[in-house]
Order: sequence, then C-alpha cells, then structure tokens
Amino acid sequence: MSDNTLVPGDYRLVLEELKTRVRGARLRAQRRVNTDLLELYWHIGTVLSARQAQGGWGTGVLNQLADDLQAEFQGMKGFSRSNLKYMRAFAQAWDDPRPIGQQAVGQLPWGHVTVLLDKLDTREDREWYAAAAAEHGWSRNVLMNQIMNQARARIGSSPSNFSTQLAPADSDLAHQLAKDPYVFDFLDLTADVAERELEQALMDRIVDTLRELGAGFAFVGRQVHFDVDGDDFYLDLLFFHVEQLRYVVIELKTGKFLPEHAGQLGFYVALVDDRLRRSSHAPTVGILICGSRNDHTVRYSLGRAASPMAVSTYSYDTLPDDERSSLPAAEQLAAALDWVPDEP
Repeated sequence: MSDNTLVPGDYRLVLEELKTRVRGARLRAQRRVNTDLLELYWHIGTVLSARQAQGGWGTGVLNQLADDLQAEFQGMKGFSRSNLKYMRAFAQAWDDPRPIGQQAVGQLPWGHVTVLLDKLDTREDREWYAAAAAEHGWSRNVLMNQIMNQARARIGSSPSNFSTQLAPADSDLAHQLAKDPYVFDFLDLTADVAERELEQALMDRIVDTLRELGAGFAFVGRQVHFDVDGDDFYLDLLFFHVEQLRYVVIELKTGKFLPEHAGQLGFYVALVDDRLRRSSHAPTVGILICGSRNDHTVRYSLGRAASPMAVSTYSYDTLPDDERSSLPAAEQLAAALDWVPDEP
C-alpha cells in the first residue's frame, strides 16, 4: 500500500477480524489433521492387535511391516517399529466403540498419547489425565509432571469440613480445589542458596506455583490487609477461582497443624466472605497448607469450625536429605506469589 493511499477508518477493525478468522481456521485445520492422524494410528493399532490375537503376527512380522510402510510412504514419519507397538497399545488401551475424535484423547498430540501409555496402567487414570490435558492445554512436559506427582490421587484427598459447611453440590466442587500434599519440588533448592536468591527463585517460578495449586486459580494478593475496628490483620495468600467464582484463602504453616490454625483460617474466611464476596460468588473457602498434621486433631478442629476449610500438607520429597534442611519458611513461600511483572 503506497504512502498516499487513504486507509478507510474501519480498516484496522476489518484487518483484526480477518486475522482472527485466519488464525481460527489454521487452528481448526491443525486439530483436524491431528485427529485424522490419531484415527489412522488407532486403526493400524486395531489391525495389529487383532492379527496378534489370531497368532502368527510376532515381532518379525511387525518389523517387516514397519520396513514396508516406511518404504511406501517415505515422506511420512511415524511408521517405525516402536511406533507401531505404540499404535497397538493405543488401540488396546482405548477400545471404546466411540470414534477417537469424540474422546478426550483424540484432542491430544501423539506425543501426549505415548506418555499416557508409558506412565499409566489403568484405563481410568488414562482417561482422567487425557481429559485434564485436553481441557487445560497441558504441554507434554506438564502432563508428565502431573502424572509423576500423582495429581489425580492428590486432588480432593485433604481432610475438610466442606460436606457439613456447604451445600452438597458446592461441597463436591470445593473438594476439587484442595490437594494433599502440595508438591513444591520445582523450586530446585540447594543447601548453600542465599536468602535473597531463594526468594528470587520462588518468584521466578510463579507459574509453576500456580500450576501446582490447580487450574482456575487467579492470584489476588499476598499479606492482604484487613482493618477490623482498628485491629490489623494480614492473611497470607488470597486467590479467586475463576471457574467456581469463589475466593480461596490459603494460609501457610511450616510446622505441624495446631487447632488454633483452624481458628485463624476460619476468621480470615469470614472476613473475605463479609468484605469481598459478592452475591454472585460461591461461598469463600480456606485451605491451610502445613508441614505435617495429626488427622485426629484436624478432624476435631474442623468439626467445630463454622467456616468451610481443608487442611493439606506440602512436600519436597524429591529433594535430597542434605538439601531439605534449607526449606523456606512460610513467609518465603508466600513471597513467591508477591510478584509484579517488569515494567515495559
């Protein structure tokens, strides 16, 4: 377009609309290609599985088939011996009569599927992680991390009083917010790290911290101040869950759970419910993350609590013993979320 060409006033709006349509079409085309590829792999795997069951299709035949397919389709990747074995395992793991494209696994790249096959043994686990990866857009590395850290087993496993303090449907939703334990092994701590370096490392890994809390958490604030008739109170961490439309108060304790911790957390939940919650929001809940707990003490404490809350632990289990001695204090964990992006 020459410099003296007049640009219509609505040109930019039209350009942005066309860009959005092009990007959407490209994304849909990529997804379609991916689904077609998975359907092809599933069909090949089904044939291989059936022939194997009939006998006579051992490793030698599989090797020959890989060579013949690679020779015929030299521009296509994916017909290696190992990949044919994955296809067979894929068909055996997802023997659902529905088309693959209508299942959660059909929305994932092939690399994700091989991770599910390699790392998980049950159909229920594969279905759960496939659905979560498709819903939240997990990369292959994130999917691997979620599996290795047993995300499914940890969700909803912390003791709570949600069932007595919330309506049944809301209680089921709230249970999905808390994990036990929370795993903060991504901090890569070393024994000789300086305090300032430790705090910086925590802030640098803010995305990982939020991911460990779970999908849907939006950070609201750290050391959130409340003035109660002249008395000052500061809650550790405040989040808003954008899917459940509720505030989530998180308190951090490095030591063992004590009954007074439940009282403090309940007080903060009541404050947020009274001062910040709107009529369209679900009830505020609290999650206490501590170093350890006695489940009997927790049960008695939560049984008398008037606010909905759960008690979880946190772990650095992947750290060597000589490095675990340098674990951060609760205040330092909280500092990880006191993060402001650099000015442009």
